[in-house]
Amino acid sequence: MSDSFKTIKFEIDADGIALVTLNRPEKLNAMNAEMRSEFTALSNELVWNDQIKVVVFTGAGRAFSAGGDIDFLDNDWKTPEFRRETQEFTAFFDALEILEKPVIAAINGPCTGAGLQITLSCDIRLASEEATFGFKENLIGLIPGAGGCSRLVKLIGYGKAKELIFIGEMISASEAEKIGLINKVVSHDKLLDEALKLAQHLLTRAPVALGLVKRILWNCVNVDMATGRTLESLAQSILIKTEDHKEGIKAFREKRKPKFQGK
Repeated sequence: MSDSFKTIKFEIDADGIALVTLNRPEKLNAMNAEMRSEFTALSNELVWNDQIKVVVFTGAGRAFSAGGDIDFLDNDWKTPEFRRETQEFTAFFDALEILEKPVIAAINGPCTGAGLQITLSCDIRLASEEATFGFKENLIGLIPGAGGCSRLVKLIGYGKAKELIFIGEMISASEAEKIGLINKVVSHDKLLDEALKLAQHLLTRAPVALGLVKRILWNCVNVDMATGRTLESLAQSILIKTEDHKEGIKAFREKRKPKFQGK
């Protein structure tokens, strides 16, 4: 599968960590039609490949992603045609957001538009001190689509989302951390190491529980508290019967680290 990608580097190590590198450095990893198409194939691989336990996204060269390729957007689109294209693109972000595996963004440089939308769909966002962030769609008469508006407002709040989108200027990594857009700023030369170290840490956690809690948290953002508590109870009643739960209890009593099997 990895050999079939041209705009993405896709590697899976022996531990099950999938490293996805947006790979159009000469275009600041801007997303053209080919990359958007490859995202669809990538999402299927991430969902169905059981070898993959944790996913890390980063960018080749000096940028994470400059967003949508201007040549792709500068087209004589028919409205229904572009709507279908947007729906397919949205499906990729949705798949990342509900993927029952942890997804980490290692943001190595400028991150805007659809590039920022990838990070919004990730679970944990680490950024280089050289990274910058923004939604500049209004400069070409568009808005953050494919879930960009809805994810942003839930992550940083209504007021800050308006500010970031309306003004359309890039903000620093430190400012992004301050408003909750990213989780942590790390030194540029240690970014990928830190992301992979975090991925290794997540490998020590019970994968079934991680997958379920990710889905529960996603639903809790979108439903009332009573429904959220019901979902928690249902998930907990499943997890209490897993082999991983038994192993966790046994390891606790034996004062050792658990060895989870994802069962």
